Amino acid sequence: MEISTAVPAATPLKKRFRLAAAIAATATVLVSGPYASAATEQASPKPVVTDVKTLAAFDFTAGDSPENITVNPDNSLTVSMLGSVAGKRPALVRIAPSGRSKVIVAGQPDDTFTGNTRDRQGNIYYNVASSDASRAGVWKLPPGGTPRRIAALPTGGLPNGLALDPSGRTLYAADSNKGTVWTVPASGGKATAWLTDPALAADPSGPVPLGANGLRFHKGAVWVSNLAKGTLLRIPVTATGAPGRIHTVTRSLTGVDDFNFLNDRSDVVFAAQNGLNQVALVHPDGTTETVLTAKDGLASPTSTAVRGNRLYVTNAGLAEPHEAKVQRGTIDPAALNCGPTS
Repeated sequence: MEISTAVPAATPLKKRFRLAAAIAATATVLVSGPYASAATEQASPKPVVTDVKTLAAFDFTAGDSPENITVNPDNSLTVSMLGSVAGKRPALVRIAPSGRSKVIVAGQPDDTFTGNTRDRQGNIYYNVASSDASRAGVWKLPPGGTPRRIAALPTGGLPNGLALDPSGRTLYAADSNKGTVWTVPASGGKATAWLTDPALAADPSGPVPLGANGLRFHKGAVWVSNLAKGTLLRIPVTATGAPGRIHTVTRSLTGVDDFNFLNDRSDVVFAAQNGLNQVALVHPDGTTETVLTAKDGLASPTSTAVRGNRLYVTNAGLAEPHEAKVQRGTIDPAALNCGPTS
C-alpha cells in the first residue's frame, strides 16, 4: 500500500505544518527503519535519567503544544508553543522552576512559533513560520521590551531549530522545508542561505516531509538533526565563517526532532525522537541508546535541554490523548558510560 504525503505548494502553511506534525506523530508506523541500525545501539547497566516528572502541563486544544525550550540563568524556561497544530495562536511561555507558566509573547492566528534561544543580555530570539510575508522570519524580544522582526524568511519555508554563536553576533536557523541553514545577524539584517545540501533535505521517497529540524551551535560547529533521514550532522564553521565538510554523527535517530548537549564541553547528545516517542542518548562515537520512552510519560517529545544534572523535555502531545507538557528528570553522570569525552 502506498501512502502519499506530498503537500501541495498552495496549501496554507498552517495546514502544511499540521499535516507534517501528524505524519511525525505516526512515524513509528510509517517509517520502516532504513535509518535505524541495531548495531549502533548500546545499553547502560543502570538508568541514565531517573525521577522523571511533569513540571508543567498544558491544554493542547488551546494551542499550547510545546515545541522548543531554552533554560534561562534563573532556571526558568522559555518554551515555544506551536499553536497551529490545534488551529490556535502560538505563544512564547516562561515557566518558573515551580512549574507556574506565563505567556510573554502571543502570536497571530495561523502562525507557528518554533525554535527559540537567548543571549547573555537576556534577549530572546524565536522563529515564526507564517504565510504572511510581513511576519515570517526571526524575531527578537528584548528584556522588558516588545518583540520585533529582525530578519525576514521565505513564507514557503519552515524555520525550525535556532541557535546563537558564542560571539552573540550570528543566529543559525534550520529550515525544514528548504533543506537549508540560514544565518541572520543578531542585530538585525538580511537572512543568508549559509548552507543548502541534500543532507539537510527531506527524503523524497520517504513518508516524512521535514528535513533539517533541530539545530545547535557547539564547539565551533553547527549541529543539525534531519527528521526524515534520522541523522545527526556536524558542520564545522571555518575561519571565514563558511560551512565546512558535513560529518554524519549517526544515522540511527528515526523520527528525530530537536536535541541538546550534556554541557558545553561534551559531545554527548540527548535527542528527542518525536516519531518513536523516545529520548535517545547519542555517544560521541555515534552509538545510541534509548533513555526515555512512553513508559516515562513521553508524549510526542520535540526537544530537550540540560542544566547541570537536570534534563528537560518538551512534549507536543500530537497524538491522542494530547498530553502536552514539559517534563523534568535527573541525569546520573555515572550511568552515561561515554568515556573521557562525556
